[in-house]
Amino acid sequence: MSKKMLGNIMREAQKLQAEMIKMQEEAKTKTVEATVGGGMVTAIANGGGEIVSLKIEKEVVNPEDIEMLQDLVVAAVNEALRRAQEMVNTEMSKLTGGLQIPGLGGLGNLFGK
Repeated sequence: MSKKMLGNIMREAQKLQAEMIKMQEEAKTKTVEATVGGGMVTAIANGGGEIVSLKIEKEVVNPEDIEMLQDLVVAAVNEALRRAQEMVNTEMSKLTGGLQIPGLGGLGNLFGK
């Protein structure tokens, strides 16, 4: 492989990495919502893998059944995070054409994996 060809490959890789970093920053501003329990608990997550909002309807708060509320909160949070990761995966695949490119700051960095 010639130096010129290798230089071109390196420039393209750097360009792709910069685009991926920009996409990750933009993803942090986008949100997804997950609602469980017939609308009783709603979690909103951003593309950075953070829960930014949690709404609990007062009708679901029953001091005699805290376990149900806990289960609903966990389910809503997990679903919101799953949807956020799916959103970022979709954006990333648009950028990379579906290729998994190791070492270029992929989703594992975004979601702590």
